[in-house]
Amino acid sequence: MSSIDYSQKIPNNVNLSDDRTLQRALEQWQPSFLSWWDDMGPAGSQRHDVYLRTATSVDPAGWATFGHVKMPDYRWGIFLNPGQAERKIHFGDHKGEAAWNDIPGEYRANLRRIIVTQGDTEPASVEQQRHLGATAPSMYDLRNLFQINVEEGRHLWAMVYLLHKHFGRDGREEGQALLQRRSGQEDNPRILQAFNEETPDWLSFFMFTYFTDRDGKFQLCALAESAFDPLARTTKFMLTEEAHHMFVGESGVSRVIARTCAAMNDLKTDDPGRLRAAGVIDLPTLQRYLNFHFSVTVDLFGADESSNAATFYSTGLKGRYEEDKRQDDHQLRGQTYKVLAVQGGQLVEREVPMLNALNEVLRDDFIKDSVSGIGRWNKVIEKAGLPHRLSVPHKAFHRNIGSLAGARISPDGRVLSQAEWDANVGQWLPSAEDRAYVTSLMGRVVEPGQFANWIAPPLMGINRQALNFDYVRFA
Repeated sequence: MSSIDYSQKIPNNVNLSDDRTLQRALEQWQPSFLSWWDDMGPAGSQRHDVYLRTATSVDPAGWATFGHVKMPDYRWGIFLNPGQAERKIHFGDHKGEAAWNDIPGEYRANLRRIIVTQGDTEPASVEQQRHLGATAPSMYDLRNLFQINVEEGRHLWAMVYLLHKHFGRDGREEGQALLQRRSGQEDNPRILQAFNEETPDWLSFFMFTYFTDRDGKFQLCALAESAFDPLARTTKFMLTEEAHHMFVGESGVSRVIARTCAAMNDLKTDDPGRLRAAGVIDLPTLQRYLNFHFSVTVDLFGADESSNAATFYSTGLKGRYEEDKRQDDHQLRGQTYKVLAVQGGQLVEREVPMLNALNEVLRDDFIKDSVSGIGRWNKVIEKAGLPHRLSVPHKAFHRNIGSLAGARISPDGRVLSQAEWDANVGQWLPSAEDRAYVTSLMGRVVEPGQFANWIAPPLMGINRQALNFDYVRFA
C-alpha cells in the first residue's frame, strides 16, 4: 500500500485497522502526544494557518500536497516505504538470509535501544526550537521552521509505532518516556547531549539544521540498511522528509553569507566592528558558529572505538551509509580502519578493527558530505569577489566523546597546552559577546515579502510560490 489512509484517526499506510490492539494502544498515546505538542511545540503558533506540506503517499513521484493548515490539526501518522517480498540481509553475520519482519529475541534489547535513541532526537529538536518563531527573520523562514517542527513530530510517530507494534509493554512505556524527557532539563534530559543544547537564535538554527540534521541523514541511512525490515522501510521514508530540513540549513546560512558579502562590498571593509555596526553577521563570527555546531555534531556519532557499533553491524541491526556501494565482504572480518589518538603531544593514527570503528566510518562519511556543502557557501563568497573562505575544523577539535574527549586541539589539528587553548578559544568558538550580538539582531519580521537586514531573500519560494506569498496566516 503506497497511498495513505486519511479517513483514519491516525493516518497510516500500514493497515492499522487490521490490528485493533495496536490501533487502540496508539490512539491512547495520541492525546499524550497532542498534549506534549501544546506544551512544547512552537510557542504561540496554535491558531496560525501555515502553508505546510503533508505526506499523502510514499510514491517518490508525488508524495506530498501543500496547503494552509492549523498546526494542531496537522495529520501526523505512520508511513512506511513499500516492502520488498524477497528482501535479503546484505551485511553482517546474517548476510544472505531473508530480512526479518519480527525481531529475533536475542536482538530485542539492542534494537529497542537504537529505536528509542533515534526517537528521542525528534521531539528534542522541536523543544530546542520552541521559541524561535518569536524572532523569525521572515514569514518564509517562519513557515520553514514550522514545517520542520511538524515533520520532527511525525518522525517521533514513526519510532513510536515500531515500539508499540514490536515491543509490547516495554515499547508502550518507552513511547510515554519519549514525551516525558525534556531538552536541557536537569532531572530528565534528552539522551544525546547535542539535543540538550539551546538553539537561541536563527543562526544557531540554520547551523543546527545543516549539521545536526545531516547527522540525522547519516544515522537514518545506516538504519535503512537494517535487517529488521519495518525499521528499514520506516527510515527510508523519513529520509524523504529530512532532505528539506538540511535544505533549510544550507540555504539559510548561504543567505546570511550573501547579505554579509553585500555589506562588505558596499562598505568596502571586512572589519567585524564596522560590519556589526551595519547590522550583519561578520564572517569570523559565522566561522565560530560553524566550528561549534560541527564539533558538537561530530560527537553525536559516538566513540571512535565502539563494541556496540560492532555488535549492531554484525547482528544486522545497523549498516553503513550506502552499504550496497561498498566494495568489500560486508562482514568486515580482518579489516581495519584508522582512528585518531593523542600520543606524545601529537595526533597519531592507529589501526583498529573496522567493526569497532564503524562510528568513525560514519563520522568520516558525514564530514565529507559537510565539506561539500561548505564549498557551496564559499562559492557565494567567491561570486561576491571576496577572498575569504569558510572551512570545517579538524575532526579532533572541541571533542567531548571517545579517546579525543577533552583533548585541546586547534581547528588546524595541532595539539595545544591548556594555556594555549585558553588564549585562543575566543577566536575559534562563539563568545558570550558573539552570542549577545547575534541575539541583538533577532527582531521579528513577518510582513509578506519582507526580510530582516542580516539575511538575504531566498532565490525562490516554497512550492513555486512568490516570496510575498502568505506562508503564515495569523489569527
